[in-house]
Amino acid sequence: MDERLQQYDKKMQKSYENLLAEFGSIRAGRANPHVLDRIRVDYYGTPTGLQQVANVSVPEPRMILIQPWEPGMVREIEKAILTSDLGINPTNDGKAIRLVFPELTEERRKELAKDVKKKGEGAKVAVRNIRRDANDALKKLGKSNEVSEDEVKQLEGEVQKLTDKYIADVDKAVEEKTKEILTV
Repeated sequence: MDERLQQYDKKMQKSYENLLAEFGSIRAGRANPHVLDRIRVDYYGTPTGLQQVANVSVPEPRMILIQPWEPGMVREIEKAILTSDLGINPTNDGKAIRLVFPELTEERRKELAKDVKKKGEGAKVAVRNIRRDANDALKKLGKSNEVSEDEVKQLEGEVQKLTDKYIADVDKAVEEKTKEILTV
């Protein structure tokens, strides 16, 4: 690959990876510890990631067990989960917190599938914007006579191939996540 295109490849790759990270935080009926990735706990005045103050495990398919390193953190963790957008009430036995995930209703599954498609469209728009930026940069190179018109056309073709590849990856990821959500 032309070194002038590598930066755009990296940007498209980041957009795709960001989409996958967002998909990881969407729960599909099974307990997935990644739904807690964005939760921050007040740890002595500093917002800290939940995984840095507690052990997070999945003892059963629909339950997450959170065991804080310090017993005093149970209340802080519980408060952080309640104020988050998880929509799950934690149960606390004084030493650990349990999150029990209810079965998703058909209606909720369809809502989540729509959300997945919307996030996928957002990722595709990001990839296309990167393509536009790349093509604009290549046109400027052509106008400044640094490269020939033929070379600009060839590079634009390579940019289009990169775009097609990432759009196909996004479509595949959306399809897999939708299938996972709709499977009862």
